[in-house]
Amino acid sequence: MSRTKAHVSRVSAGILFAFVLLAAAAAQSNPNQVATLRWYPAITALSFPVAAGPYGVAFDGANIWVAGYSSLTLTKVRANDGLVLSTISIPSGAFGLAYDGANIWVTAYPSNIVTKVRGRDGAILGTFTAGQGAFAAAFDGTNIWVTNSYDNTVSKLRASDGANLGNFAVGTWPSSVVFDGAAVWVGNYSSDSVTKLRTDGRVLGTFKAGSPQGMAFDGANVWVANSLSGTVTKLRASDGLFLGSFAVGAQPEGMVFDGTNVWVANLNSNTVSKLRASDGATLGTFATPAGPLYLAFDGDNVWVSDLYNASVSKM
Repeated sequence: MSRTKAHVSRVSAGILFAFVLLAAAAAQSNPNQVATLRWYPAITALSFPVAAGPYGVAFDGANIWVAGYSSLTLTKVRANDGLVLSTISIPSGAFGLAYDGANIWVTAYPSNIVTKVRGRDGAILGTFTAGQGAFAAAFDGTNIWVTNSYDNTVSKLRASDGANLGNFAVGTWPSSVVFDGAAVWVGNYSSDSVTKLRTDGRVLGTFKAGSPQGMAFDGANVWVANSLSGTVTKLRASDGLFLGSFAVGAQPEGMVFDGTNVWVANLNSNTVSKLRASDGATLGTFATPAGPLYLAFDGDNVWVSDLYNASVSKM
């Protein structure tokens, strides 16, 4: 056989083999996948290893910070490629995180300690006292708010120096907190409610939810993850008006807003739900390695702490 004929034969065999593969893929694909030449598998999250027991996550403008609850560490991960830049020991414990524009604040549930870590180099700048069971944290532009799950209060710490400016009563077992630009919202897990506070600590209202475990603000509304019912609630921030309840996965925990959509980590489904903020429509459900817990948004991607996998995923 001539060289030319052998070459043609090999090419023909290769084309035939490709058509066999495409036919096999088509047999397992729906018409839309075939029409769009989507022979590749569904895209899943990229996963990067961190220290054991990842809980809270926060974005500092360039990096993702991950609280290692089981390992008493704080891991700094470069957002563009997932490279671990440093792992910092937090002797008092690492649970919830908040970023104040320069520093990372770390709650130390079940203690009453909050640690301030400089974002630039990981230096520990101080430890400060909140209430017992310091759980979640949020920044209001001037102060750090900490939910104290054992005390049924929320603490207001001045970000500049950590001074405690007051502990304010909310509902039972406060486990989440978010700032809407004017008021502080606290999710009370055991009270099935959400408390809205003025920044001086005065209660502006208490609104019905169901076992709230995570919250997000979309610019106009507060979203609440109802962990025991597998739903999220949408409340109008101006007055707490109930705007709807939407199904997600099993045991929704952390939430984040990406500028258009609300993302929800479903701990017991090993999935993350993407909801359109305007109407709550489900736009997608995405698999994660194991135990998606808390979320952060870096401007392009959503990051998920994978509690049972000692990793953080980038979606």
